[in-house]
Amino acid sequence: MITEKLKKGHLLIAEPTIIGDLSFNRSVILLADYNQEGSIGFIINKPLKYTIHDLIPDIDARFKIYNGGPVEQDNLYFIHNRPDLISNSTEISNGIYWGGDFESTKRLINEGKISKNNIRFFLGYTGWDEKQLESEMENNSWIITTNSYENKIIGKSATHFWKEQIMELGGDYLIWSNAPENPYLN
Repeated sequence: MITEKLKKGHLLIAEPTIIGDLSFNRSVILLADYNQEGSIGFIINKPLKYTIHDLIPDIDARFKIYNGGPVEQDNLYFIHNRPDLISNSTEISNGIYWGGDFESTKRLINEGKISKNNIRFFLGYTGWDEKQLESEMENNSWIITTNSYENKIIGKSATHFWKEQIMELGGDYLIWSNAPENPYLN
């Protein structure tokens, strides 16, 4: 766990006590932007049942779509690690970029120049107004960690990602790593 000031590129790990919140229970969020006006992030460990081909049929790939968060879930967003190929993208940190020229991105995927290890698509994002994230931090809703995976986080499996992050924290968090998602049903 880190105690330094929040900044883009950090991971927000949902505290095990967030139970019953469909969006944030056992979520890991990549903080894509953080400033005094607010914050934006993408939940990186909640795949949906859709692929990019399901949503955009002219993309000939079956990359999973992830639930990025509860805001603007009718919009598609993406992060990637190929700024050399995708122009007009914004660096988050550690070689991870957000957005860019979507038409060329579609072409590059269809040409096999971008793989699922290079890009991750999201429906929606997670957003906080000014000081809202700080308030949630004070209420112990999130654990802040550095992104030790850097740009390889894009290809990281989402299946047990929250559990892995909790286990890395150790201590009192270890008991939560094997707890059922809803302990009330145990």
